Amino acid sequence: MARAARTASSRALALAGAVAALLLRALGATWRIEVLGEHPLRPGAPTVVGALWHEGLLAASYLFRDHDVVVMVSRSRDGDLIDAVLSRLGYARSARGSSSRGGVGALRAQIELVRGGRSGALLCDGPRGPAHVAKPGSVLLAQQAGRPLLAAAIGARPCWRFRSWDRSILPLPFARVVCAFGVPFEVPSEAGREGLAHAGRRLQAELEQLSAIVAERLRPRGSTARA
Repeated sequence: MARAARTASSRALALAGAVAALLLRALGATWRIEVLGEHPLRPGAPTVVGALWHEGLLAASYLFRDHDVVVMVSRSRDGDLIDAVLSRLGYARSARGSSSRGGVGALRAQIELVRGGRSGALLCDGPRGPAHVAKPGSVLLAQQAGRPLLAAAIGARPCWRFRSWDRSILPLPFARVVCAFGVPFEVPSEAGREGLAHAGRRLQAELEQLSAIVAERLRPRGSTARA
């Protein structure tokens, strides 16, 4: 009985993931996408570890589809659905875990997958925030996998903004979506605590700068920034 229930649940999850991925592909196909900087997944580009804010999860899922990117997904019911969606969007097998559940094992798994030749990505202020405060996971991943670290910021207008801790965005149909990439930088393998802290501060600063660039790019013409 329990086995039948698990099978039914797995099938329902797979179906939900397939439907959600199809809808996201259809929605994303209507977006007007502008890329600032060099796209890390362009043909012939070296693999990297991408770091972005949690709020850009949905837009990023579409923008980075079909490139076998490795991401970390939490061990939760929501994480199960996200994993099912990402698998249908052409992502690599997810490393499952978070800062509160299985994070160390998941980071190790992600390190091995990235070492194997895939690019990796982390929502660096997740899974619970605070929003727009970079945690050390992406720095450690880049160091241990021996890949450059790349900051990225995503914004959209118009978009739906969820009432969650991260204020996640969902670009509306035909929205303008701007994705800004920084310049990849190395995290030395011999870097100690202070070296890692320095890389973390650099990542934080680049994410803030890129976010400001995206916001300015999306600002309606004739409007002025608030003091």
